[in-house]
Amino acid sequence: QVMLVESGGGMVQAGGSLRLSCAASDRTLRSYAMAWFRQVQGKEREFVACIAYNGRSTLYADSVKGRFVLSRDTSNDTIYLEMNNLESDDTAVYYCAASWNGIWFFGTEHNEADYWGQGTQVTVSS
Repeated sequence: QVMLVESGGGMVQAGGSLRLSCAASDRTLRSYAMAWFRQVQGKEREFVACIAYNGRSTLYADSVKGRFVLSRDTSNDTIYLEMNNLESDDTAVYYCAASWNGIWFFGTEHNEADYWGQGTQVTVSS
């Protein structure tokens, strides 16, 4: 069974940094685009950033552009989301996702995926 396992969430003060990791349990996902989404209770899940299967292309939501950096280590099937200059509006549960066709590169309004992680909480205090 394919699994995406997130880690690195926690609580940080505004202006601080956190690094999220998402490890894939199956090497099959090396050919998948990967992404991070986030969700606040009572609101829809929203796109944060995505990265191509080979790590050569990335796309970011306007709200995080210039503050978040998404990278991919194909040697250990893990993606990393470096979150800097965090704001209270970044508080959410963050979900890792995998998509065979990289659908988010065709429109970040697409919030579906072939696989989802279990989520990790990020809380930014002001």
